[in-house]
Amino acid sequence: MRRLAFLRSWWLSLGGIWALATIADRLWLKADGRVPSWDQADYLNSAVDHGRALGLLPAGGWSGWADLLDLSPKIPPLASLVNGSVMAVAGDGVDEASWALALWHGLLLLVVALWGRQLLGRGFGLLAAALVALLPALAGLRVDYTLDIPLTATTTLALWRLGCWQAPAPRGGRWPQALAAALAVAASLLVKQSALLLVALPCLWAAGQGLGRRGRRLQVLAALALVLALLLPWLRHNGITTLGGTQRAVVESAAAEGDPTGLALDALLWYPRLWPEQIGATLLVPALAAGLLAGWQARRGGLRALLRAMRSLPAGWPWLIGCTVAGLIATTLSPNKDARYIAPVLPLLTLLLARGWWWIGQQISRRWGATVACGALVAGLFSAAAGATRERLAAIERPAPSPIPAVIDQLRGVVGDRPVTLAMVPGTGDVNEQNVTYFGRLGGGRIVARRVGRWPKEHDQILRRSDWILLATGDQGARRESHRQLSQRVRTDGRFEPVGSWPWTEGRSLELWRRRGGKGAQAGEGERFDGDFIRLARGMEQGPRGVAALFRHIGPEHLLDGHFLYQRRVRDRAKERLSRDPNDPDALWSLALIEVLRNRPAEAETWFSRLAASNPSAPWPASYRAVVLLIDGQPSRARQALEALPASAQREPVVKALGDVARVLGGRLDGLPAARDSVEAAIANVKEALKAPE
Repeated sequence: MRRLAFLRSWWLSLGGIWALATIADRLWLKADGRVPSWDQADYLNSAVDHGRALGLLPAGGWSGWADLLDLSPKIPPLASLVNGSVMAVAGDGVDEASWALALWHGLLLLVVALWGRQLLGRGFGLLAAALVALLPALAGLRVDYTLDIPLTATTTLALWRLGCWQAPAPRGGRWPQALAAALAVAASLLVKQSALLLVALPCLWAAGQGLGRRGRRLQVLAALALVLALLLPWLRHNGITTLGGTQRAVVESAAAEGDPTGLALDALLWYPRLWPEQIGATLLVPALAAGLLAGWQARRGGLRALLRAMRSLPAGWPWLIGCTVAGLIATTLSPNKDARYIAPVLPLLTLLLARGWWWIGQQISRRWGATVACGALVAGLFSAAAGATRERLAAIERPAPSPIPAVIDQLRGVVGDRPVTLAMVPGTGDVNEQNVTYFGRLGGGRIVARRVGRWPKEHDQILRRSDWILLATGDQGARRESHRQLSQRVRTDGRFEPVGSWPWTEGRSLELWRRRGGKGAQAGEGERFDGDFIRLARGMEQGPRGVAALFRHIGPEHLLDGHFLYQRRVRDRAKERLSRDPNDPDALWSLALIEVLRNRPAEAETWFSRLAASNPSAPWPASYRAVVLLIDGQPSRARQALEALPASAQREPVVKALGDVARVLGGRLDGLPAARDSVEAAIANVKEALKAPE
């Protein structure tokens, strides 16, 4: 009974740590008056998307796995699935949605406490959890609607469970541990790809050790199969957009921001220099002091004694130290750097720092007793809490109320819950297409905002095709001259009339304009694009030139029709024409292109195969068919589609390159040199074709 009571008090203490941190976060959110910025609103929109796709939020419903996977083209879906489910219970408002962050933080505290209990006992686990709850960096992220807290929680869980499995027998090496580690690793990767920075090296180390032990080889293979089984559906569906998004987010963003890279001193010190602020002097100083005192006490033994102490570390500590060092190295070597990107390493560092606190407590206990030691630890925690509280209070902002809700209320009063695209000109941290969309979709709304006007050549199309436009006075963000010109044209164009104006900040205001009569673009101009789309789809017969023309036009159109309503109209029209003529080329090209834009390679292949069958000597239907087959992971069928072309068509540079790539992806690795040469020749051919006048 005494043991049961102690365990109950341990869990209650851990719950108390989480509850106090959550109360502090809720009070902070209530006091802070900011609206979500770009990234935060983007993740909120993703949570709404997934909540609706699961049928948990208004204006949604289950429509299949493919539609669900469409919602996460660049970032894996797990966090959004969880966050959208929380919205269904707590509400989809900004503060209510943040309850999801509290749950993720609870998972993080649980993992740290259990990991710490495994290392040094129950008291140490609670101390480590308390220190994590007091970290200034994580306290800020707990109220910032990004993926950093979910990522930190899941990577810490993955490393802990992986460490449990890789431990020597009889503590490690069991089947449930291997499967639990695989699930945790997969979960971290399904939150965000950057989890690889934390888990890749430890996974390779643990797998290498496991493959060297006869009893664990099958466990390694089964765990790998489980991770791949969980990741591949999303990766296969969104592989191309994921790679493109990662390239832009990591490499291009790092270059644009001038982040230090490689092993330069600036890069190596980029994150350590942030630790005094991120961890806090109150947490750092006792741990560093403990390290210095321990080193002073062991000074007589010299380097040999230090190495002996390192080799005789208690079970679990070498794994924790190795994971921490590996995470620091991988994060430092990553091209893109930001203060929040080091967050997943901080709980590991905190476990090591907690060891310093614990050592000091042991020294005090030996000299003055356990009561004094406990008092000293509590005093240290209160001091850390006071410092964290001061920092969080200083971070509170109380700007003037945002005009976005009023704009959306005015618009919804007219359009109700109909799907509407709001073309908007301003783009700043507090008014942008992401947070306007978020407010436009609260409570089942279907208003999406798209920022337009970046290029003057698009202005005529915007004026023809928009029903609702949001303008602003004063500074509106990047490309100010182009946006100023568009704003002036809207205000002087007789086809538009003002609906309302709301004060913004710095003397600026937001203005909502609508097309006179209210139905112009939706009833007339919107459907005019249907014919343009069919013409552009048919233009794909020309090869690269047709594809280039297509994407020059389709991008602006997708901004002006954020719900892609034209696709349903074109699909219905095409199928009606096919019922009269099964080989109607306009209908077949339109349906093939729609499926490509919807990321449905299997369906697109069906239409391209029919086009290829109706014109077997034309190179481009077969080429497009090969491309979608390659995307769908069927290189053998892609090669067969190209080999069915006449020999003259197979010599076309793009066709030849596709065939060589299909052979390599099909397992003919000896074809790599030929594929490299043919791809280079195809790229040169395409560039030359695009130079030709239309």
